[in-house]
Amino acid sequence: MGGPGGRASCGALSILHIVAPAQAGGLEEVVVALAAGLAARGHTVRVLALLDREGSRDPITRRLPGAGVEVVPTVLLGRAYARERAAVARACAVFRPDVVHTHGYRPDVLDGGVARRLGIPTVTTVHGFTGGDWKNRLYERLQIRAFRRFDAVAAVSRPIVERLVRAGVPRQRIHLLPNAWAGRPPALDRAAARRALGVPVEGFRIGWVGRLTAEKGADVFVEALARLGDVPVSVSIVGDGRERGPLEQRARELGLAERIAWHGLVADAAGLYRAFDVFVLSSRTEGTPIALFEAMAAGVPVIATRVGGVPDVVSPAEALLVPAEDPEALASAIRAVLGDPAAAAARAAAARARLEREFGMDPWLDRYEKLYRGLTPAAS
Repeated sequence: MGGPGGRASCGALSILHIVAPAQAGGLEEVVVALAAGLAARGHTVRVLALLDREGSRDPITRRLPGAGVEVVPTVLLGRAYARERAAVARACAVFRPDVVHTHGYRPDVLDGGVARRLGIPTVTTVHGFTGGDWKNRLYERLQIRAFRRFDAVAAVSRPIVERLVRAGVPRQRIHLLPNAWAGRPPALDRAAARRALGVPVEGFRIGWVGRLTAEKGADVFVEALARLGDVPVSVSIVGDGRERGPLEQRARELGLAERIAWHGLVADAAGLYRAFDVFVLSSRTEGTPIALFEAMAAGVPVIATRVGGVPDVVSPAEALLVPAEDPEALASAIRAVLGDPAAAAARAAAARARLEREFGMDPWLDRYEKLYRGLTPAAS
């Protein structure tokens, strides 16, 4: 697997990323990997981080300054849309980037147009769609409409490409660019990871990591656990979100309160996957999930729903794949891991080998460089 800094660039680029980072998530990990990787190749990379409070400890403001990337934190309280656009215009005027790269609904809809009016090429990465209630679906329609105006749209999975084409985004502007693995190994072994989580060192433990929102399907996972009352398993749920309260209530109703540890947001959770005997990804929709990469890198057996870009990352030879919205199938897969740990370990080893073979950083960074240069011939 190639490292992110081992390739010299001809004609360094100036790149401005714009993102409104959450405290944790796959989008944030992708921005960190891309910005740090391109900075290591000699490009000038800056990130305009749109924050809702001072002192944010999100991955971007916490990790990127030490990787040679200038982070410009901009605190915007409430719906300060005019101030946000003014901040983007100032950043473009001061930094004079060759390309502006936005990530996420808010920068895509509000900020890409500012750069285009200044004559700067714009790129967005479509990390995925969440669906959900009418408000989320409205936001996504606005976002897709904005995509039609970008010079390039990077989609992280084939289903996203297909959805963008159906929505009228010009096919020639869409680039299939699945995420890459930044190569950070898990920091802790099994016992140390369990101590860090505050859970018993002994016993079979199922791990679930992600936002506690509807699209991630933690409710399906909880319903699956209710079908495993006869087997001795414990559970760690790492993450937070608006569904946490209802999920905890449902777990109590199902008699699962003693089995589940709710850890909330955990800094650098990627270092803790070896605490788990199996990792479950129960999403209803996905792009190319970074949490899946993290589990594969840790050598942990994986059970995942067959959604989005997941089948392009793992096949049945590397993970147990189940339908979305099917707690019975999910429970059966967990029983299969319990019943045949040797087969689960073999799948985990194959998954780790595939991660290293197919999802390295250098080819990924090469493709983003090529995309940028195609929009900025003067900088080539």
